[in-house]
Amino acid sequence: MTTSSWGGGGGGGGGAVRLWCCGLLLMLLSGGGGAAAQRPPAYKTLSGKAPLVIAKGGFSGVFPDSSQNAYVFALSSTSGDTTLWCDVQLTKDGVGICLRDLLMNNCTSINQAYPAGEKAYIVNGQRSKGWFPIDYTISSLQSVILTQAIWSRTDKFDFAYLPILPVINVTNLAKPSSVWLNIEHDIFYRQHGLNMTKYILSISKGGSVQYISSPELGFLQSISGRVNRKTKLVFRFLDATSSDPSSNQTYGSLLNNLAFIKTVASGIMVPKEYIWRVTTDNYIQPATSIVRDAHSAGLEIYASDFANDRIIPYNYSYDPLEEYLHFVGSDNFSVDGVLSEYPLTAAVAIGCFTNLNVSSKTDHGSPLIISHNGASGDYPDCTDLAYQKAVDDGADVIDCSIQMTSDGVPVCMSSINLFETTNVQRTSFSNRASIFKDIQPTPGIFTFNLTWADISSSDLRPKISSPESIYYLVRNPVHKNAGNFFRLSDFLTFAKDKDLSGIMIIIKNAVFMANSLGFDVVDSVTKALSDAGYNNQTTKAKEVMIQSEDSAVLVNLKQLETKYKLVYTLPSTIGDASASSLVDVKKFADAVIVDRESIFPESQGFIMKETNLVKDLRSAGLAIYAQVFRNEFVSPPWDFFSDVTVEINSYVQLVNIDGIITDFPKTVRRYKMNSCTGLGVNMPSYMKPAQIGGLAQLLYGSQAQPPALAPMPVLNSSDVTEPPFPSAAPKNAPGGAANGSTPAPGASPSGSQAAAVMRAGILPMVTALFASLLI
Repeated sequence: MTTSSWGGGGGGGGGAVRLWCCGLLLMLLSGGGGAAAQRPPAYKTLSGKAPLVIAKGGFSGVFPDSSQNAYVFALSSTSGDTTLWCDVQLTKDGVGICLRDLLMNNCTSINQAYPAGEKAYIVNGQRSKGWFPIDYTISSLQSVILTQAIWSRTDKFDFAYLPILPVINVTNLAKPSSVWLNIEHDIFYRQHGLNMTKYILSISKGGSVQYISSPELGFLQSISGRVNRKTKLVFRFLDATSSDPSSNQTYGSLLNNLAFIKTVASGIMVPKEYIWRVTTDNYIQPATSIVRDAHSAGLEIYASDFANDRIIPYNYSYDPLEEYLHFVGSDNFSVDGVLSEYPLTAAVAIGCFTNLNVSSKTDHGSPLIISHNGASGDYPDCTDLAYQKAVDDGADVIDCSIQMTSDGVPVCMSSINLFETTNVQRTSFSNRASIFKDIQPTPGIFTFNLTWADISSSDLRPKISSPESIYYLVRNPVHKNAGNFFRLSDFLTFAKDKDLSGIMIIIKNAVFMANSLGFDVVDSVTKALSDAGYNNQTTKAKEVMIQSEDSAVLVNLKQLETKYKLVYTLPSTIGDASASSLVDVKKFADAVIVDRESIFPESQGFIMKETNLVKDLRSAGLAIYAQVFRNEFVSPPWDFFSDVTVEINSYVQLVNIDGIITDFPKTVRRYKMNSCTGLGVNMPSYMKPAQIGGLAQLLYGSQAQPPALAPMPVLNSSDVTEPPFPSAAPKNAPGGAANGSTPAPGASPSGSQAAAVMRAGILPMVTALFASLLI
């Protein structure tokens, strides 16, 4: 980005934009300042009060750290209890500013405003190179703006031209809430003639500064007994192997002397790994005793380094709220506060999920929790482990996507192509690759290339899905090949005695199977259901839902006068439905499945509006299930703050969705058990739905404004109506060499096909390698 593109930083136009943005921020969460949630009578904190939410640089997970937007949004989206965190730096003329990093080029436009300003200094014994605040007066920084410091987050709000804030501005902004000042480099500033102690003593005379922390014990000793008596001093631990420059002791060794720290400070702050150790392969170990040790020494203990968009231990299934609950909702302990870049998630965890409504644990009411290939976020798709996990985690409905083997056995498998769901390319079956252009234009080894005996053999193992692997986000690697596949008959037997409201059978590629392979999938499914005793639908029996994207399949089932609930999968990306198409769908379906983006369409990750699709479908008397909800932080749009619970909450409260199809049933079940959604007008602001299109409005008129949405397709009768479902053709050996392009089963693939097979095997290994490096 060029210097001119910043528009001069803090010019008059930027000021107008900032005022307008702040007004919108106060409204973004459909009203702010709601009542506090019904919290447990006592927490296992030192005081027994609720843990403190500390907003690191404000809501810095979305807006540039320490910006006015970040601070305003942190307060408006959480509660009056939230504390604003400010990393204090000093300018050349001794003015305190809030800035997350001593190296200004990591979080501002300083290198563009002053291209020749790079210098090198010794910081804590190490040579650092960059732009430092000690070289600039507060007036010279007026042309410098704050920027997003984390590369994986949106940089759109860099164009809001947000200035660097003096500490005094933040303390005024925070009232009546409190401010937490963190002093990271007192020794560095003293070496350059700047007195951090004097500055902090002067600024802390106001009542807003209630917490002061530092990783330098000597600094805390210099202000101990000299600050406002209501101000708490907190010693901040860094990595256990690094040293406090003021005492030359490692933080690990200081951890063994909490009694001494108590003579200087009233609390400690530790990285979260001090409490729950993490293995090198990213799984948590049993909790340490540090929380109990601190409380025994009379010290409060705060945990740091929380952010929704980091790779957290796999035990949490990419669910940031689950991670918080390990620190604030444990049966054995609770920290006294959490330092978060996404304070809304922290507030929700503390206010609404530490006191779950256990009566909702077996509630099968709306929204239905429908598994997507079982609990496929934790175990390989459609395996016994994935289904058992889904049941244990509280799914209302578990699903089986039907594929056929070469010997006519219907099996549960998420893809017809075994490359996607198994390790087939590393087995003796790897030479069975073929091309079926009606399915895909590239080679694959398909379920109908193998018998059930082949698929259930010990040689062929399932493979966990990782739909966000393009971002190097992989799932539960320890169990990536765990579990066994189910035949449809196994699935029906498994589900029969489980606490479920129903099952979902998904029929795909049925016309291809009938025409090309001679398999009548509809007949195979209805026969299996009858054989398993599911054909007698009573009020006590589990509801059977049959889902398909082929209307011909559902019309055929309707003509058979089955009593099953028929569910039609709408085409992706549609934004509306014509009246005639709704009439047609209603003739053969009781419910529909829609993609999330058909309800809240996005542009560059920002929600732009809510479509009329749900309203139209509901007016036709159709139940609506949305798919697919995933926990990985890249899955929700920016408006849901990298937190799938925020996303679920918005779908439930804004469109009253009838069912949620998810890879992670546990997350949705826990949402249904929260203690806040039934509070009505007393619902806290952090549990209200996001304002749809609110973040995009903040960018309106700037060069970062997301492009307008292209017109979304409308569902018409021609999209719904299909030729009648065909009778099954005489069975032929699948994979005949049509036009010389499709090898028969068992034949070696061509050179290009073999290369495609090799690529399919190498990509998962490369992804896993990059994921391990990121962790």
